[in-house]
Amino acid sequence: MWSRAPSATALRWADQCVSAADFCRFSEIRRIVAGKACSLSENVADIDRMTKTRDQIAEGLAAAGYVADDGLATALLLTEMLDRPLLLEGEAGVGKTEVAKALARLESTDLIRLQCYEGLDRSDAIYEWNYQRQLLAIKAREGSGADAETVEEAVFSEKYLLERPLLAAIRQDRAPVLLIDEIDRADEEFEAFLLEILSDYQVSIPELGTVSAVSIPRVVLTSNGTRELSDALRRRCLYHYVDYPTPDREARILLSRVDGLDTALALQISELMGMLRKEDLAKVPGVAETIDWAAALLGLGARNLHDSRDLVFDTLACVLKTREDRVRVSPEVTDRLLGKVA
Repeated sequence: MWSRAPSATALRWADQCVSAADFCRFSEIRRIVAGKACSLSENVADIDRMTKTRDQIAEGLAAAGYVADDGLATALLLTEMLDRPLLLEGEAGVGKTEVAKALARLESTDLIRLQCYEGLDRSDAIYEWNYQRQLLAIKAREGSGADAETVEEAVFSEKYLLERPLLAAIRQDRAPVLLIDEIDRADEEFEAFLLEILSDYQVSIPELGTVSAVSIPRVVLTSNGTRELSDALRRRCLYHYVDYPTPDREARILLSRVDGLDTALALQISELMGMLRKEDLAKVPGVAETIDWAAALLGLGARNLHDSRDLVFDTLACVLKTREDRVRVSPEVTDRLLGKVA
């Protein structure tokens, strides 16, 4: 978390994302909250950090295996600048989880993932005690003459604490990327204690006291929109909606993921996939399905979709994952869509 007054160089950088006035207000608020001035060396370090551009973020993600659009690259830049979590919302299969994985590779740091589900509670998300080892320790101390308070202090110590993802993320020497995946699957009660951690980056353990963060993780939350998230959680985070990629961007994704694929075939596959997604499907295919489909077509010898119409239909098993969708996309529908592909 930084609390520096902006320099001219920092302001030039900030103009790419937010206005200079907004940047100054933010810096002044941080300066007041911190209650101290910063040294010249700290200012220089901040300038080095902030002179990253949106294009550099996008290029770094591409090198890490993720093709990002300008909006996502800007959002990631702002999460670093403002030290705020990033909430990524969108349909299943558009690549939200891959953002966190690519960010961890870009930052050369660990990825800590918390997969959310209905009924997720503190013991699964933050910490719990190793009760089996505690019971064994208590049994071993029977007859030792130790009083109850001494035994209690011994068994409720760091040795018997089991870290879960949220606690582990704030205890790393090097700031990790913390992925809180499919937050919409968790209950609203989980959001409440998640907000406590995201606000102060500390955890209260009654037996041990407050555990403060060693480092502040880069937090990425994802949601498929299956339920409405609380206003408090949305206010705490920056927000970006991840849509299905355009044909051009999806072709770039295919070229980065499928070895031996040429540009012309990648564009044909991405164009056809874009049209398939506009059909009335029960389960709209995501980017992972496109990658599988491209690898299958290439492996079976396809070089041009117009010359491989039967092969295109036969490999729809990579893309359409319900019986209704397979029936709906008949050979006639496939031919109709192929006719619109360049």
